[in-house]
Amino acid sequence: MGNCFSEEGHAAATAAGGAGPRTGGADGSADHFFKSRGLRSPFTQIELSLSASNLCDPDVIPKCDPLAVVYAKQKDGKLEEIGRTEVILSTVNPAWIGKVIINYEFEVLQHLVFQVYDIDPQFHNVPEKVLKLEEQQLLGEASCFLPEVITKPTRSLMLNLDLKENNETHLRKLGKLSVHAEECLGSKTISEIVFRCSELENKDLFSKSDPFLLISRIEENGTLIPICKTEVKKNDRNPMWRSVIVNLQQVISQENPLAIECFNFNSHGKHDLVGKVVKSLAELEKLHQSQNGENLLLPAVSDNDNQDKVLKSQIFVERFHQRQSKTFLDYISDGCELNLMVAIDFTASNGNPRLPDSLHYIDPSGRPNAYQRAILDAGEVLQHYNEYRRFPAWGFGARPIDGPVSHCFNLNGSTYQPEVEGIQGIMSAYISALRNVSLAGPTLFGHVINAAALIAGQSLNNSRQKYFVLLIVTDGVITDLQETKDALVKASDLPLSILIVGVGGADFKEMEILDAEKGERIESSTGRVASRDIVQFVAMRDVLSGEVSVIQSLLAELPGQFMSYIKSRDIDEPN
Repeated sequence: MGNCFSEEGHAAATAAGGAGPRTGGADGSADHFFKSRGLRSPFTQIELSLSASNLCDPDVIPKCDPLAVVYAKQKDGKLEEIGRTEVILSTVNPAWIGKVIINYEFEVLQHLVFQVYDIDPQFHNVPEKVLKLEEQQLLGEASCFLPEVITKPTRSLMLNLDLKENNETHLRKLGKLSVHAEECLGSKTISEIVFRCSELENKDLFSKSDPFLLISRIEENGTLIPICKTEVKKNDRNPMWRSVIVNLQQVISQENPLAIECFNFNSHGKHDLVGKVVKSLAELEKLHQSQNGENLLLPAVSDNDNQDKVLKSQIFVERFHQRQSKTFLDYISDGCELNLMVAIDFTASNGNPRLPDSLHYIDPSGRPNAYQRAILDAGEVLQHYNEYRRFPAWGFGARPIDGPVSHCFNLNGSTYQPEVEGIQGIMSAYISALRNVSLAGPTLFGHVINAAALIAGQSLNNSRQKYFVLLIVTDGVITDLQETKDALVKASDLPLSILIVGVGGADFKEMEILDAEKGERIESSTGRVASRDIVQFVAMRDVLSGEVSVIQSLLAELPGQFMSYIKSRDIDEPN
């Protein structure tokens, strides 16, 4: 998911599912190629362990044979079954052995529903997976959001089991359900691999090749799923690359085949295949132990020539080290908080807030405008990773009553304190600000980024780990691009990520530069390059009609950015 520029950050980002460094030039273009090949962000698998107590009223049901079912509740209210436990006979205090596996997706607020059934004795010999639940007695139901479990230090949550009665007019409490979450071992097992090649064929006419490696998992149908890549080595026929990190869960198993492809970088983006090998992690480890090389192959180009060409070029595994590594969820359950900060564009290009065609128009029916929607969607996810839920909120590009244009003012009207209570506090402060400021301009980002960076920097003196997420919602083209770059370069050393939502129909090309999605180099006016990529941008119009929501597009890379920061600071990372 995330990316950064240093070798250590590259390893952390790749372990978290990222594409490696986006440093501009060759590496950036190679990274864009990596994504164009169909990168799929790897998910973290979580095992849910369930137990219950005091399930039945002994006066009603003297004993029961309970089974638990876990569902994912969709936005439309429908329940999608995830898994079931086994049936335990004759107990009101079951501790189920069977685990329910769920894919954790940070960018989605996962709503879980648990139902416990008493299984009729006549069905005891029926496999749990095919039991018809409508034929069994429902003992109780509970629900929670997955982050409520995984953010706890114990990764456990106790829920009341309820049962609706009398036309759903009240709930009857029926025992308790304990939910415990653990990451599957594959999420924590990583392999650090250093590759080198010898005597690569020249693909460039007037110079040596510029090689890089792309490592992909091979699916059963032959599809290649990119996992990670190396940097580009300029003019080098015998390159040795920096280490890459492979997460065991990404490759499924030690024996699953991996395609290691060597490409010659071309600036136009059509990179030449130099050669490839297919090896599993287990085979790569043996290659390292033997210190032998493996000849690269060039696949046959036609059906008539069905024999792969064996090349003189060889690939070697200089280092292979497998270890257990702390993950994003380890840091979260250890108490690290994600702190949301919001900055709202109040420039005049948004239109008169009193008119329905304004981007700031507050609909009397309660339908949120684009600004409200972006904040609500981001807050819906991020608020679950913060215990106190006090969020700094600013506006920019407006003229307060009897004052000059401000490019960073507290949304709540306070002179000194920008924090508000919860997501609804942001909503209230936003509506209040619309009544008390005059929309002006121009659109400047530097001030709010510096304000967020100041808070993030001050947190370094606290014993409690915090990571900050600044959400900027804007309708316009920024006019302080270089000042914004300067602020971003400074902020890249801090525990901070910046999410930008573009609303309306403006040209957002400069936002894409800040995002560095295609490898553009973010550089300050003094020539310093950002230490890591901390910006994600999405135009709301680009995702409203698609399958991926605004919030998913924005948050998808945040855990990787978090891990790149952690790695760059060497925070509690085992050797």
